[in-house]
Amino acid sequence: MRRSIRSTCPMSRPSLVLFDVDGTLVDSQGDIHAAMTCAYEDLGLDAPTREEVKSIVGLSLPVAMEALVPSLSTRERDRMVATYKESYMVLRAKAPIQETSPLFPGIRDVLDWMRSEPWLLLGIATGKSQRGLDKLLAGHELDDFFITRQVADHHPSKPHPSMVLTALSETGVDPDAVVLIGDTTFDMQMGRNAGIKTIGVSWGYHPVDRLAADRIATKVEELPSLVSEILEI
Repeated sequence: MRRSIRSTCPMSRPSLVLFDVDGTLVDSQGDIHAAMTCAYEDLGLDAPTREEVKSIVGLSLPVAMEALVPSLSTRERDRMVATYKESYMVLRAKAPIQETSPLFPGIRDVLDWMRSEPWLLLGIATGKSQRGLDKLLAGHELDDFFITRQVADHHPSKPHPSMVLTALSETGVDPDAVVLIGDTTFDMQMGRNAGIKTIGVSWGYHPVDRLAADRIATKVEELPSLVSEILEI
């Protein structure tokens, strides 16, 4: 069961930390690249490089496919999306989540600390599907950490602000009391489009010098202090 805002945040003005997932909380690039390779090969295309695939992590799948292969027809794009999803689930079934998408070192400690603070709510804004996110959180025993979960199934692709705006509506938190933590330019652009502050992380999939975030975390252990600083708490 997710935490109740009213029962865990007695303060009149709670704050919200929104996390991206792939490249921010977990390192899932191996399975993402492998599944994308299967989608390419299904259409007889040469496999993409790991760097090419990392460049589109965070986008919804149809948008990602179009970015990688602009010449695709709608039918080919839909076929690639379906092949990717099927391949990804097959890969996930072969090994535990802790192996296929491990938490970055130190992330669990940071989440435990944030969850223990009664004034702080946690949420997710990810390009993953609902099914994929649910399996990931269950595998890492994080089911009850995030009070709002925004996924690609229900929103336009990042950097559209829909995920953030819906999270604000669900939690009732003011935009100036929200920070988004992510690893891609899409995350940072989404945050700016929604009028909230951003923290970019250096351990993810996009180069730090491209993020244009309000703050940069070079180590996981810096996140608590950066969140406190940026939210002025």
